[in-house]
Amino acid sequence: MERQKLRKLILTAMVAAICAVGAMIKVPAFISTAALDSAPAFLGVVFLSPILAGVAGLIGHFITALTSGFPLGPLHIIIAVEMLIVVWVFGMMHKKGMHFWKWPVVLVLNGIVAPLPFYFIISPAFFWGALGSILMATVINLIIVAVAMPILSKVFVRKEGRAQ
Repeated sequence: MERQKLRKLILTAMVAAICAVGAMIKVPAFISTAALDSAPAFLGVVFLSPILAGVAGLIGHFITALTSGFPLGPLHIIIAVEMLIVVWVFGMMHKKGMHFWKWPVVLVLNGIVAPLPFYFIISPAFFWGALGSILMATVINLIIVAVAMPILSKVFVRKEGRAQ
């Protein structure tokens, strides 16, 4: 049992590290920290629990914020928690076989709903200014996931089959 827990912890750390690499690839934006940090977390749902993949996404966002100079200061805590929730929802939908609906749901959650608190916290102008780049980053991340997930799923299933 301990070995299984350690394996999951190591896999979560590895996904978070890949999120850190994605955090270095920024989506050009006027007012946001949009990057390719969430794709590895979304892919993590193939071999991690939804909550562990979400934790990797949370860490990935903090690294994006760090490499961007924390332009929103402590408000990045809100964004990181939102990232955890969005990846968790994606993971739950994936595990329940909702393979079509997980894509539009996550696009709306991450691209529109997640930035919505900043409409009230900062200003409507900030929300509308950031919305385009956040949506663009979400679409790019999801395209990467849509391309890589079927391959990763096949490799993971094949690997699990050999281990037994």
